[in-house]
Amino acid sequence: MNAISWGPATGIGSMPGGDARETAKTVTGSFEDFPYLAELPARGPGADMIGRTAGMLVELYARVEPSGWRIGDRPGRDTRRAKAWLGEDLDALEEFTQGYEGPVKIQAVGPWTLAAALELKNGEAALSDPGACRDLAGSLTEGLRFHLADVRRRIPGAQIVLQLDEPSLIGVLRGHIKTASEYRTHRAVDRQLVESTLREVLGVHDGPAVVHSCAPDVPFALLRRAGADAISFDFSLLTERDDEAIGEAVEGGTKLFAGVVAGVDGPLSDPAGSVMGVRTLWRRLGLNPGSLAESVVVTPSCGLAGASPAYARAVLAHCVRAARSLADNPE
Repeated sequence: MNAISWGPATGIGSMPGGDARETAKTVTGSFEDFPYLAELPARGPGADMIGRTAGMLVELYARVEPSGWRIGDRPGRDTRRAKAWLGEDLDALEEFTQGYEGPVKIQAVGPWTLAAALELKNGEAALSDPGACRDLAGSLTEGLRFHLADVRRRIPGAQIVLQLDEPSLIGVLRGHIKTASEYRTHRAVDRQLVESTLREVLGVHDGPAVVHSCAPDVPFALLRRAGADAISFDFSLLTERDDEAIGEAVEGGTKLFAGVVAGVDGPLSDPAGSVMGVRTLWRRLGLNPGSLAESVVVTPSCGLAGASPAYARAVLAHCVRAARSLADNPE
């Protein structure tokens, strides 16, 4: 486990609106000890999760087609736009983290969700071609190397936490990703290949890494073996089937990023109520309540792109208060 003072609460990635400075100010003001580089997909293609990461790729380029993002031969307008927006977001975060020392989280789409989302020239997902998957993972690894170096240069006091977003991971493992015709699905990818590819990409970073998946049945053991120091998930999707894997993860020193607050507008319970389920899980697993604040980072259940700006701000503040309640009253 990498030695790092993880903050008690942070966000997942996306935020509503299109103003990079306003967003960076909100994020750094809310999470004083664990800010993150927000994504603003409302700005359009290239600011979305897939487009942003596609813009980071080295010697692979993608452009927007009516069906989605497609790999092309050379950089075009969409690649330039993605890079420009990432630069704008980094400028804003740099401005509001002057003199800051501590953890800073950056996010990119992981290799398997990228392979499920990016199309080859024939219109099928890169997932359909093992060679394309390999090239994509290699290109992503190189792109992340440059991105990490850029963030280090801009925020010298940052302990960078790298988060890979893998919402399609379960679909890839189970053969649920649809082909272009939508009549069939791509065959399931071998678990060992999924694990080794994730390990290769996570290996680009010598600091702590998180894998985020807001789907049911998160493969905790596979992600830990692949090198994730923390696993980020939607707490409401857990079932008792996950108990054993979670107990082993906590005892093995893996941090849990527990998504306990809904990502779309709705009533917010009191902060202590939001983490009641986490306390219940700890009791059920027979874990030491004193380890709760050590083991858990409180987050929204998913990105906040679909929320109103006012709700998004309220959620960030709510996560901080919920984390405090967990630390003050673990039982």
